Amino acid sequence: AQTIAPDSEGAIDGHLREAGLTFHLLKDVPGIVSKNIDKALVEAFQPLNISDYNSIFWIAHPGGPAILDQVEQKLALKPEKMKATRDVLSEY
Repeated sequence: AQTIAPDSEGAIDGHLREAGLTFHLLKDVPGIVSKNIDKALVEAFQPLNISDYNSIFWIAHPGGPAILDQVEQKLALKPEKMKATRDVLSEY
C-alpha cells in the first residue's frame, strides 16, 4: 500500500552530491507522520486483518528520534516494538 500525506510536498528533500545522498527534513515531518500513519497502516494491514500493531514485528526507517517517538505514541506501541529501529539509529 502507498499513502501520500496531505501537505507533505517538500517535507523531505533529497539531493545526490559527490559525497552521496543528502536529505533535509522539514521540522514538521514528525507531525506529518503522526497525522497520517493511521490511514497508511489501515490501507496496508486491513486486507490482512491486522489491527493490533503490537502483534507484528516492527522495523521503521529511522528518520530521527522525533519521528520514531511519534509513531510509537500514535500507535500505542510497546517500547520493545521499536527497539531494533532505535538500535540501528543509534549505531548509524
